[in-house]
Amino acid sequence: MDTTVWAWIGFHAIVFLVLALDLGVFHRRSHRVSVREAGIWTLVWITLSLVFNGLIWLWRGPGDALNFLTGYLVEYSLSVDNIFVFVLLFSYFRVPPQYQHRVLFWGILGALLMRGTMILLGAALVERFEWILYLFGAFLLVTGVRLIFQDDDPDVDPQRNPLVAIARRLLPITPEMQGDRFFVRDSGRFSATPLFLVLLIVESTDLIFAVDSIPAIFGITHDPFIVYTSNICAILGLRSLYFLLAGVMESFYYLRYGLAIILSFIGVKMLTPLVTGWFLGGHGLHIPNTISLAVIALTLITAIAASIIRSRRLMTATDSY
Repeated sequence: MDTTVWAWIGFHAIVFLVLALDLGVFHRRSHRVSVREAGIWTLVWITLSLVFNGLIWLWRGPGDALNFLTGYLVEYSLSVDNIFVFVLLFSYFRVPPQYQHRVLFWGILGALLMRGTMILLGAALVERFEWILYLFGAFLLVTGVRLIFQDDDPDVDPQRNPLVAIARRLLPITPEMQGDRFFVRDSGRFSATPLFLVLLIVESTDLIFAVDSIPAIFGITHDPFIVYTSNICAILGLRSLYFLLAGVMESFYYLRYGLAIILSFIGVKMLTPLVTGWFLGGHGLHIPNTISLAVIALTLITAIAASIIRSRRLMTATDSY
């Protein structure tokens, strides 16, 4: 078998092994995830991703390793937007803290399938129609600009979610939560629980955010293996990051602007060869990924630092009254 085929098999084997340990051993019983536990798991997922990045360095060299690290950082930072939605969603449905991990766990499995399909489709389109990268770039640039001016609170009204509407028509829904179960037998008939509706919204939310994040990573590399693995590594760490940051998301006031700058920068990066090619009358200029990594990292650090400074000033002003 080709080396790349074994790499695909090995990557998925490791992912499913860790997920099996996560749900079958460490979270076999539903419980409230503490900040300390979330911090430990966040470090575990980041460490595993960096170890995998090291393996790519040894296998494919520093170029692909840099692409993976840049793509991972982009996807990890963009996944923070999901956390805002999860906070509002769990609050809307009043999902008890001990059941939230189960919802996010199965949501991750759905994301593996959906994002894998979208990435393979995107890679096939890019290979056949390279000009589609310019459409991706323009889309990201517009999305980044719109993100700056959008409302602070994302719209998560479940009543307008088409998947929820379909589920309500096809399945009877129990009026109350049934523990951590998605389906039960209620009055002799098979019924879905409100927790299943939450799972559907989590899946649809990830699909919406993937429309932004997947074109962004194609601005870093066109290699399907690097695109997919960096994307999945970032998504795997999203659950623990949610439990770590859910209570303090309001403190990261400037993070949304940082994400908008990142999306806009990647859009500009993808459009640069086209625009400069027009002026130079030949092959356009390309922004190196070393510069991309530096810009993305500096933007995130600046946005987080500015948010922390703002929060401390607000706390100081409040205490003074």
